[in-house]
Amino acid sequence: MGSVPPESAHWQLVNTKRCRWCGLPTLRTFTGEVAIHFPGLKNIDKLPVFVFSDLSVCMGCGITQFIVPEAKLRLLARRDPPSV
Repeated sequence: MGSVPPESAHWQLVNTKRCRWCGLPTLRTFTGEVAIHFPGLKNIDKLPVFVFSDLSVCMGCGITQFIVPEAKLRLLARRDPPSV
């Protein structure tokens, strides 16, 4: 997230009303669970990283955004990079 504090990024995610992709004012916030898997058969035996986060979903185009908490980012970074 660079120089933006996570609290600010989260506030912006859940309080923005207009979609960055299509421009429609149709964003809604939901609570979500996301399982992040590395691609490829080589990684089939690795456990997914579960992220519980607010999801910002555009009801117009369907694009969805969420913030991966710092602890989960570190967990993803420690795992071997996937070879696609």
